[in-house]
Amino acid sequence: MPQSTVPSEPLVANNPYIEITQTGGNGQIPTFQEAKKVLPIPELPQHSGFVEMYWRAWEIAWTNLKRPNSENGFISPYMKAVDRSVLSMWESCFVSLYGLYARRAFDFTGAFDNFYAHQHEDGFIVREISTEDGSDLFYPFGPNSTGPNFLAWVEWRNYRATGDNGRLAKIFWPLMALHRWYRANRTWPNGMYWATGESSGLGNQPRVPDSQFHHRHWTWVDANMQAILDCRVLEQFASQLDQPELVRELADERSALIRLVNEHLWDEEASFFKDVDGNGHYSRIKSIGAYWSLLDKDIIPPKRLESFLRHLRETWAFKMSHRVPSQSADSEGYNPDTGNGCRGGVWPPLNYVVAHGVNNVGLPKLAHRIAINHLENIWEVYQRTDTMWENYAPERAAPGDPAEKDFVGPSGISPITMLLEHVIGIRVDWPLRRVVWNRLLDTSAAYGVKNFPFGPEGTFDIVGDSAQVVVVTDVPFTLAIQDNGFSIQTAVPVGTSEIDLT
Repeated sequence: MPQSTVPSEPLVANNPYIEITQTGGNGQIPTFQEAKKVLPIPELPQHSGFVEMYWRAWEIAWTNLKRPNSENGFISPYMKAVDRSVLSMWESCFVSLYGLYARRAFDFTGAFDNFYAHQHEDGFIVREISTEDGSDLFYPFGPNSTGPNFLAWVEWRNYRATGDNGRLAKIFWPLMALHRWYRANRTWPNGMYWATGESSGLGNQPRVPDSQFHHRHWTWVDANMQAILDCRVLEQFASQLDQPELVRELADERSALIRLVNEHLWDEEASFFKDVDGNGHYSRIKSIGAYWSLLDKDIIPPKRLESFLRHLRETWAFKMSHRVPSQSADSEGYNPDTGNGCRGGVWPPLNYVVAHGVNNVGLPKLAHRIAINHLENIWEVYQRTDTMWENYAPERAAPGDPAEKDFVGPSGISPITMLLEHVIGIRVDWPLRRVVWNRLLDTSAAYGVKNFPFGPEGTFDIVGDSAQVVVVTDVPFTLAIQDNGFSIQTAVPVGTSEIDLT
């Protein structure tokens, strides 16, 4: 494990954002009607309600976009937290995961630039900044001051969609400095990480006793999984930027952490990763936070993967009528009626993490089923309330309690990103010039998406039924179609292509 030391020349010295100041509002925000012209267009006759929610989510999101001003000193337009006058790292990360599909209308990564510009000299970045005066809302060494640590992964997702090497070169240094700050200030002597309820994003979950605002000297499962993911992503960044020493540093830490989480956080009796106290006792709570482990497929040994995933398929664990609750039904403190926040509430951003992770370990059908179930429940609530909610009840189609309404913000990730990626099933990788379409819906009626952004400037339409897929694109790419056991890969040139599937 690398030593938790501050380098002699702090990486933050290379941060291109650190000296930037803002003296007046810049950046124009188009109207929603203007933006709508360049957003992806779902073609989904099988689920017209999902399409209605998709457009409504974008419409609500646009009301929360703001320009910087001289009072807050921000450098880029951003989306503010839905119910408070703050710029939230947690919310900005999940917003960016659907904002990347609207990047031709608005740069949702601008919120991150505001965080980088507020970075401290030792690498610390606060998790919330006032949108009124630009002040940090937490002291650096307070237990709840920052987190969760997945900002680099979100930036990596944006890079794979856009191929923006210029941005990659700029953001690496503040992200690497932040990683070293976490390592120096959020670990125990053995190198494993801690968090709190607030810094983990799971505020009132009783996974660690009385821990909403304190770590209680426990080792936290999601904090370690996110640290491993952060190492993996930054190692890839460093490799692209020809930084071999940092590649080795990150690879060494990642390897050590994977070994440690499997030695210390795997509860063999429960077949689940759990938080652990200072005496090696496991938490009695099975938290959705453990499923951050699926985002790096090297974390879980093959012999443990099936038993770990079984909890997502069992009605006594995470397979509720609205899946996936934030803690399992067989865990102490689970609330079946309202979810009581993170004691069973279904949170759209965390459902996305689960679905993305399940797909990442090679189970797109399970990811698809989770997404369909989730959106069906959201749709039932939407028909009564005409909006999206912060979280939902786990065992009936109802908003959670407590839960904010019009929460787009983070909840937009379900009707937008989960619809595109896990229901329609489109995934893109611009650096590889590759599009994958997992077709898991009924293909008796044609479905797909139009005006889908690909790379810096490109777009494509892709719509098809059981017999034929039609692609219209202004950039060439390789298309892989996977359709319930049938698969085909073909080069798609600029123009219109008709791909016969019979």
